[in-house]
Amino acid sequence: MKAGHTIRWRAALAAMAMLCAQRPLAGQSTPADVVKQVGFDQRLDQALPLDAEFRDESGQSVRLGQYFGQRPVVLALVYYDCPMLCTLVLNGLTRALRAMNFSAGEEFEIITVSFDVREGPALAAEKKRLYLEHYGRAAAARGWHFLTGSEESVRALTAAAGFRYIWDAETSQFAHASGLLVVTPGGKISKYFYGVEYAPRDLRLGLVEASAGKIGTVTDKMLLYCYHYDPATGKYGLVIINVIRIAGTGTAIALALFIAGMLRRERRERKAELPLGAVRT
Repeated sequence: MKAGHTIRWRAALAAMAMLCAQRPLAGQSTPADVVKQVGFDQRLDQALPLDAEFRDESGQSVRLGQYFGQRPVVLALVYYDCPMLCTLVLNGLTRALRAMNFSAGEEFEIITVSFDVREGPALAAEKKRLYLEHYGRAAAARGWHFLTGSEESVRALTAAAGFRYIWDAETSQFAHASGLLVVTPGGKISKYFYGVEYAPRDLRLGLVEASAGKIGTVTDKMLLYCYHYDPATGKYGLVIINVIRIAGTGTAIALALFIAGMLRRERRERKAELPLGAVRT
């Protein structure tokens, strides 16, 4: 599977969580039918609609673009009244965040957007209160944003993100995929991370790459040389050839230092062996 192809199977958890417990009657949609209609269509380097209008958790009208420009952004598309999957997504994100030295509001921003247009600021505010408490970082209050919006704005954002979801009348719930997006400060999609658990290392490296090296350490840059993002899996994998190159370079440097040390030692020993007053030729 290559970048740009539809990642349908990753929506299975969402569909099955809501539908597999029910036995479909004749003429009803089956879980397999729902899975085909939800998922992520990878749109790496796609620009998000930064002019789209939303409401923040306080009810203020905001532009999506006001959260961009300085730092990379983690984008979570959920709905706040979701009975299961969205909570797993946000819980998984919070666990990864707590394991990272980076903090929301300092090195990066988080934008959580409800794709259920019936939801409003009250639900968003409650979710923010809950997850700020779980996260426990002081800077997060200004760096983690919970938004709701109109049908037009939500559709524009989810379409740009390649996020497909449907309303299932049989369960009175949304069927949707699970995952996160990492977006550059300029508002272009950089990475997709799928599922409900996110490796802190992968999320950190994704943020460093999205920032074009403006955040992170020398160690992060070394890791990015050894680990490359695989769009098909939404994970970073070890690049063996680069590891071999680093190991080879390290071995060559160590050998050169060893030889230089031995030569210096030999010169000192020869100098010590010269008779007093002798002239070195």
